[in-house]
Amino acid sequence: MVLRFFIALFIIQAAGKTDTVRNQLRKIGFYPIISRMISISAWSHGYIRRWIKMKDYCLSCCSTADLNEEKFKELGITYLPFHFSLNDTEYADDCGKSVSPAELYRRMLAGEDSKTSQVTVEEYIKHFEKMIKSGKDVLHVTLSSGISGSYNSACVARDELKYEYPDSKIYVIDSLAASSGYGLLMDKLFELKKDGMGIDELAAWTEDNKLRVHHWFFSSDLTFFIKGGRVTKTAGFVGNVLNICPMLNVDFEGKLIPREKIRGTNKAIRRAVELMEQHADNGLDYDGKVYISNSECLDDAKKEASLIEEKFSKLNGKVEIYPIGAVIGAHTGPGTVALFFWGDKRQD
Repeated sequence: MVLRFFIALFIIQAAGKTDTVRNQLRKIGFYPIISRMISISAWSHGYIRRWIKMKDYCLSCCSTADLNEEKFKELGITYLPFHFSLNDTEYADDCGKSVSPAELYRRMLAGEDSKTSQVTVEEYIKHFEKMIKSGKDVLHVTLSSGISGSYNSACVARDELKYEYPDSKIYVIDSLAASSGYGLLMDKLFELKKDGMGIDELAAWTEDNKLRVHHWFFSSDLTFFIKGGRVTKTAGFVGNVLNICPMLNVDFEGKLIPREKIRGTNKAIRRAVELMEQHADNGLDYDGKVYISNSECLDDAKKEASLIEEKFSKLNGKVEIYPIGAVIGAHTGPGTVALFFWGDKRQD
């Protein structure tokens, strides 16, 4: 009996097709036993049935989800690095292993020219193919199409591979998110996958819910917003002199939109928390996770986290703080604090 049980487990893990699993279980006489062992409640919810039936799949994203290496490993998510360059020397956006955030901003402030580039079609093909050859389907979520062309590149790669691997599923989803808001979305997908959700259902859930991830961020240093053309030189000069922090968010098209002008970092922190209270699921009774990312202004990020933990008593754990990665940071420069949470659907 014990031997049959372990043989059944081996077949469940090794086989990818529903009929194959059921037929093999019947051959060794274990399928009826499994059915009797499973409670009616669990079976009706379909978790174990889906586990037996479905082919395994990988969750994948790009480095611009701005989590750290440890978090990516914890979630079991494979990430694909974007690229950036400093004075024409190219590096991978690899969670700070090639160039730490402190070094990045030091070199940018010293005048080194910074540029970024997205993942190429060829890189996506290699990335997807590696997972497919391991016997798994792929659910890849990209950086917002509102700020990058990576979604289109990933779609081209998917379309090229589907002819070579017609039995494999490759979902490519536009996150319409950025930085650790994109990371917060990936965290939720990991939880749903762990709870037994199959790739088809998870892809549909992602499309239905991705606009519920809110992004609110401000910057206390407009230098690189001016350099990138997001703020005019005149407005940027006045803003820096008067200590004005623009408050921006990511809209329903995944684009960065200036919303308010706030004088002073502390006021900007309080305003971000007020916006969370307005938009978060259940307001002050919000019981989800909160992420904050920052570009070399950890003290400001900690102030914001502390205020959130004080006002929102039902949070799912402590506020998690991450460094803004090199690709996003090359555009923001130092001094940016970004807040992410689940809330009402972004409408504009």
